[in-house]
Amino acid sequence: MTLALEDVSRNYGPVQALRGVSLMLRPGEVHALMGENGAGKSTLIRLLAGLEQPNRGWVMIDGQPVVLARPEAAQAHGLRFIHQEMHVVPTLSVAENMHLHRPFPRRAGLINWRELRRRARVALDALGLDHIDPAVPMLRLGLGDRMLCRIATTLIGKDRARYIIMDEPTAALTGAESERLFAVIRDLRAQGVGVLYVSHRIAEVMALADRVTVLRDGARISSHVRGDTDQARLIHEMTGRDLSDLYPPRPAPPDTPPVLRIEGLRAGPLHDISLAVAPGEVLGLAGLAGAGRGELLRALVGAIPRKGNVTLAGTPLPPADPAAAWAAGVAYIPRERRVEGLMMLRPIVENVALPHLDRLARARLFLDRAAERRLLAQRGAEVRLKAGGPQALPVTLSGGNQQKVLFARAVGGAPRLLLLDEPTRGVDVGARHDLYRVIRALAAQGVAVILASSDLQEVIGLADRIVVLQGGRIAHLVRNEGLAEGDLLTMCYDRPAA
Repeated sequence: MTLALEDVSRNYGPVQALRGVSLMLRPGEVHALMGENGAGKSTLIRLLAGLEQPNRGWVMIDGQPVVLARPEAAQAHGLRFIHQEMHVVPTLSVAENMHLHRPFPRRAGLINWRELRRRARVALDALGLDHIDPAVPMLRLGLGDRMLCRIATTLIGKDRARYIIMDEPTAALTGAESERLFAVIRDLRAQGVGVLYVSHRIAEVMALADRVTVLRDGARISSHVRGDTDQARLIHEMTGRDLSDLYPPRPAPPDTPPVLRIEGLRAGPLHDISLAVAPGEVLGLAGLAGAGRGELLRALVGAIPRKGNVTLAGTPLPPADPAAAWAAGVAYIPRERRVEGLMMLRPIVENVALPHLDRLARARLFLDRAAERRLLAQRGAEVRLKAGGPQALPVTLSGGNQQKVLFARAVGGAPRLLLLDEPTRGVDVGARHDLYRVIRALAAQGVAVILASSDLQEVIGLADRIVVLQGGRIAHLVRNEGLAEGDLLTMCYDRPAA
C-alpha cells in the first residue's frame, strides 16, 4: 500500500503554496519532510487530511487516484495524523481518551468498561508501552507518554493505521521522551506502517529517517536516501545558505566587570548557584532534563520563589516579582511560547507592548496606541517579524514568527539582561538564523544573555562560556574554546572530580 502525491499544486489566490510537488511514502519506511516555515509542509498535510483539495495533481494509493474530499475519507484510507499540540481530556482515563474518536464498546446497551480498557491495553502493548496504565487519568502522564498514547490509538481495532503523518512530534518532549518516541516509530516501521515525519530537527531526522524530502517555497527541492545526504546539504537546500552561515561570528569574550551577580541562589531543585555574567556575554546553560536550566531562568525573573543574593548593575533584584524584574531591565522568553509567553487570541501589537505599558501610557492613564504601534514597527523590523499587520493574531503565525513576537517584546524595553529558555524550539532553520543574529546583536550592544537549550550545538554556536548543571548544581563552568558537541554531552553526564 503505497501513498503518493503526483504533481500536486495548491494556490490561495495569487499565492502558490505548493507547486508541482511529488512525494512517495512506502509501507514500513520513515520518510522525513523538511523545509522552512512557508515551504508548503502544512498545506501538504492538509491535503492528505482531506481538509483541502489540490488545484492540480493527484493523491494516489497503490497507483490509483483517490479523492480525499473530507477527513473521513482520509481515515477510511488508513491515514492518521499526530500533531505537536496534544488535544486530550485530562480528567478522563487513558483508555477513554484513546476511544474519543471511535464508538465505545457496549454490552446490554451500557458501556463495557472492561473491554474499553482491554482494547487500549492491546494497542499499548503492540508498541511495548507496558508502563502506561489504561485506567489512570491522562493528566497523570507526561507529554511524552500522552504522545505515545495518541500513536497507540491509531492501532485500535480493524481500521488501524496504514500511514501516520507526524507533525513536529518532539517539539514539546524532553530528550528521554523523544528517544522513547523514536523506539515506537521504529516498531511501527517494523510492523509495515509508513511514517511521514515532519520536523525542523535535522539531527533526529538523520538518525531516524529512511528518506528525506526538502520543500522550499512550495516546490520539492530534493529527495534523498538518508545515507546520500548530510546536515550541511539539507540546510543549504532548505535555506540557500551554508551551515557555516547559521551562527553569526562570535567575537572575543568581553573583558568587563559583571553586570549580573548571583550568590548562593536556591530555588526549586537548584542549590548554591553562584555566577557572574558580564555585559555583552552570552552564558550558555546545558544539562540533562531535570538539571534545573529552566528553573534558574524562572528564578532570576522572579517567576518562582528564590533565596540568595541576585544583583543587576549593583541593584538587588526582587525575589518574586516578575513585573519589577522587567522594569529593572530583565527580559525573559519562556520555553512554552503558546502557554507561558503569548496571548494567542490578542493582536501581536498588544503582545509586544504587554510588559512596557507604563512607559507607553500618557500621563499614566491612557495607553498611547500610536506609540504602541511604533514600538511594534521598530522592534518587529529588528527581528524580521513577518505578520499581516499590528492586529494579526499570534495563533495565525508560524512558530518562527510567534517566537519573533516574543523577541520583539523582549528587546522592546532595552534590557540589560536577556533570559532565553529554548529560544528556537519548534523553529525552522531560517528563522533560527534570524534569532541567532538578534542574540548576537544584543550582546554586541552590551546586553548580558543567559541561554538555556537542550540543543548542544546551539549552545556551542552562541555561548562565550557554558555552565553545565547536574541535579540543580553547577557541575562544570567552561570557556567555549574548541568544544565539540561530544565534549559537552560528556560533561552533562560526568560528575566533576572532587
